[in-house]
Amino acid sequence: MKWICENLADLDGISRAILANCSSRKIAFYGEMGAGKTTLVKLLCKHLKVIDVVKSPTFSIVNEYISESNQTVYHFDFYRLNSKQEAIDIGLDTYFNDSSYCFVEWPSVIGDLLPSDFNSIHIEVEEEKRIIKLSLND
Repeated sequence: MKWICENLADLDGISRAILANCSSRKIAFYGEMGAGKTTLVKLLCKHLKVIDVVKSPTFSIVNEYISESNQTVYHFDFYRLNSKQEAIDIGLDTYFNDSSYCFVEWPSVIGDLLPSDFNSIHIEVEEEKRIIKLSLND
């Protein structure tokens, strides 16, 4: 699936469509710095009715959010990791094997530690618009 986002208002509908079409609660986000990965995660969390403040876990590596229905959402940012071992040390397997939503920014940093059941969102920046592509791993 593919969407063209010409302004921030477009992201509301795109985020709804992503949640409606994902085959898994696990999503990896790919895109250059400033592409809008965290912004998209914020909107996904809004539609999941997360009650916590959603912000980039750049320094904490993982943020845990709770929804109105007491569901947990994990939001990872692996940009600042120096090695895969750091991801292993935070208990990555425990998070990924949980039934909760897991949103992962900069998944390429952990390489083969990312399980195959993750869906992928690729965000490409073209001038003033974003091309958002969802790849399902069924």
